[in-house]
Amino acid sequence: MTSEQRVLVIGGGLAGLRLAARLGPGAAVTVLGEETHAPYNRVLLAEVLAGRYAPEVTALPAPGPALRRGVRAVRIDRADRAVHCDDGSVERYGTLVLATGSNPVLPPLRGLFAPDGRELPEGVHAFRTMDDCLALAAAVRPGLRAVVIGGGLLGVSATRALAARGAQVVLAQQAERLMERQLDADASALLRDHLTALGVEIHTECRVRGLTTTGAPPRGASSPGRVPAGPAGARRGASSPPRPSSVPPPATAGGTPRGSAPDPAPQTPARLNTPVRVPPGQGPRRVTGVELADGYRLDADVVVLACGVRPRVGLAQAAGLEVRKGVVVDGRLRTSDPRVHAIGDCAEHDGRVYGLAGPALEQADALAAVLRGDDAEYTGTRALTRLTLPTAGGPGPFDLAAFGDPTPLPGDDVLRLADATRRTYRKVVLRGDRLVGGVLLGELSTVGALARTWEGDEFLTAPHDPFHLLTDDGGH
Repeated sequence: MTSEQRVLVIGGGLAGLRLAARLGPGAAVTVLGEETHAPYNRVLLAEVLAGRYAPEVTALPAPGPALRRGVRAVRIDRADRAVHCDDGSVERYGTLVLATGSNPVLPPLRGLFAPDGRELPEGVHAFRTMDDCLALAAAVRPGLRAVVIGGGLLGVSATRALAARGAQVVLAQQAERLMERQLDADASALLRDHLTALGVEIHTECRVRGLTTTGAPPRGASSPGRVPAGPAGARRGASSPPRPSSVPPPATAGGTPRGSAPDPAPQTPARLNTPVRVPPGQGPRRVTGVELADGYRLDADVVVLACGVRPRVGLAQAAGLEVRKGVVVDGRLRTSDPRVHAIGDCAEHDGRVYGLAGPALEQADALAAVLRGDDAEYTGTRALTRLTLPTAGGPGPFDLAAFGDPTPLPGDDVLRLADATRRTYRKVVLRGDRLVGGVLLGELSTVGALARTWEGDEFLTAPHDPFHLLTDDGGH
């Protein structure tokens, strides 16, 4: 890349800013960042919500004048090599990089949107941006009734953060276990037990049908505070005897459903930007509950949608670039237009969209090398998932790590070490003389060595004695 070659990056997140930093201060780089906040590490948002970190702790290194904050790209003109922005400005480029990230998936729930609008009811939050995080943090108080929809990595992170703030949390997961993409059944059961010990009520194999709100309900929806009669605990998957929040609740004289536990002091439910109580059918809609497919309802002051993310590909599609699940790129991270590249959550490489911070950083580093003229190529990322959960009254946090595929194929060897007293679990999957996956909970002393062996796709040094992989040195 020559010093005169202008690089324009759409997206001021982790991937876009990493690329700008790697290209160096001498490069002609402009980054368009849609958010007005100073750049931050999205991975740490759950820590901000839990109250462990102040928002400024998540700040990324200052990008300097390369970043234009609060500017959204609205159209790519590939013929003119220009990007049109929402403030009327036009940015020219020699090389364009799409680092547009991803959007939260909003499930097709009845009552999520009014018939004539696309605004979420008050109290319903995605959990993707700093604004999402700060809005949730402002709403949380001890005793708040929160329902988290989605039991993947994002949902578990949001759940433990809300529980740490004293909220009464119900986690609804449609799959048969928590974090089913990363954990096997045994590890997921330990995770479930840990969250239950934090006071979280968990329901797996639980499909959410819709929301109830204070506004006029959608046609066919139940009225707030009304649920079909049925025996307590009739739902599948409850991890503990259901609280009153998950069984048909009686109503007060005013028709407001009573929740699972009284507030510690008389006060109105937590509200965001709603200073006064609004009669049903008037003013902004506010969520009051979550309806399940089996007819039961969960009372809710706050609902968190943690149903995954979807690559932001609208700009690429409108510009005529090849898009499948994400923006399709080759080993040099080029799209179907060789002057346009894509990295991070929006990029699809070799049929895979990662949606994780580690691959986004590796792609940014690889593209920086490509643009500098190096003989570089991105060949994929072997990503490790880590999560730390607080312990209720215990000696320390509960850690978990997962990598590769923890589900063995026929012919694979599986090694497990479990300690019920210490609540630790280690498992690795071997395919011949290769390590192909693993899960560790509660004790991560071997995770560094295991991750290096797996990430490097190394031959095992002693395949005839594989238990050395689960010792404190991970076989090194």
